[in-house]
Amino acid sequence: MRLLVVEDDASLRQQLEDTLGMAGYAVDAAADGAEGLYLGSEFDFDAAVVDLGLPELDGLELIRRLRHQDKTFPIIVLTARGHWQDKVQGLESGADDYLAKPFEMPELLARLNALIRRAAGYASPLLALGPLNLDTARHQVSLNDQAMDLTAFEYRVLEYLMLNADRIVSKNELTEHLYAQDYDRDSNVIEVFVGRLRRKLEPYKLIDTVRGRGYRIKPGAHADAPET
Repeated sequence: MRLLVVEDDASLRQQLEDTLGMAGYAVDAAADGAEGLYLGSEFDFDAAVVDLGLPELDGLELIRRLRHQDKTFPIIVLTARGHWQDKVQGLESGADDYLAKPFEMPELLARLNALIRRAAGYASPLLALGPLNLDTARHQVSLNDQAMDLTAFEYRVLEYLMLNADRIVSKNELTEHLYAQDYDRDSNVIEVFVGRLRRKLEPYKLIDTVRGRGYRIKPGAHADAPET
């Protein structure tokens, strides 16, 4: 999952980048509202964390402009302002949730996880597909009730495909959502990760390749192991 962080406090911005990166997110960070607007307009994100008190362009106006561009990814606002009116303004501008500073990182992670899965249509953190279960809160995967040993990137690929089940996801889309802006991207790496996942999911054929278009997980369509 790819996140946008817009925070002018350098120390907090770095802390957010480090914490979210360790949690498995690809993070693009901006130090002011103008840079945040550029990133949010030009790239695809799964969610954003936006401070309200930003230079160049304040957080409320940044959110309004992104929503005016029909950017629908969930947004959490960070505010040092204690008045309830400021929180209401943030929500009315198009934000989905807010956190008052100071806040605890585990709470931010929990709120982000909830917003991302709800945006994909899931109320529960547990995603199930036949014998396969993925817990988005704990970042754990099991097959036939046996824990699977996945690398961080294998998990990210599987999580994104499961959150977008029954939809064809192109290699380019996976690349855009799994890597930050400054990462040296190679879409062929996606083929490697998908190949590894298929081997680890054998004998279940849960990931389809749609020639020339990408990959798709169809709920229930390939949940059973092939007959021997």
